[in-house]
Amino acid sequence: MGIRFYRQYVIGDYIADFVCLEKNLIIEVDGEYHSRFDAMEHDELRTDILTEKGFTILRFKNDEVLDNTEMVIEKIYNHLDNT
Repeated sequence: MGIRFYRQYVIGDYIADFVCLEKNLIIEVDGEYHSRFDAMEHDELRTDILTEKGFTILRFKNDEVLDNTEMVIEKIYNHLDNT
């Protein structure tokens, strides 16, 4: 699609796993740690702050990326097509 993503990109106090600045899109790939209650609270706060800065966040679990890569890519393409 000719869109550039940056890996481990610093945005304010946070590091996004992947970001497309052109589309204000952040892609987060979450491991098991993110299933813990305290991590989920932190992720919600982080999402709120980054959304206020104009970003959309797509979250995927590690297992989804590894086991269902086509679905992950399709969701990303669909989002990019609609922005």
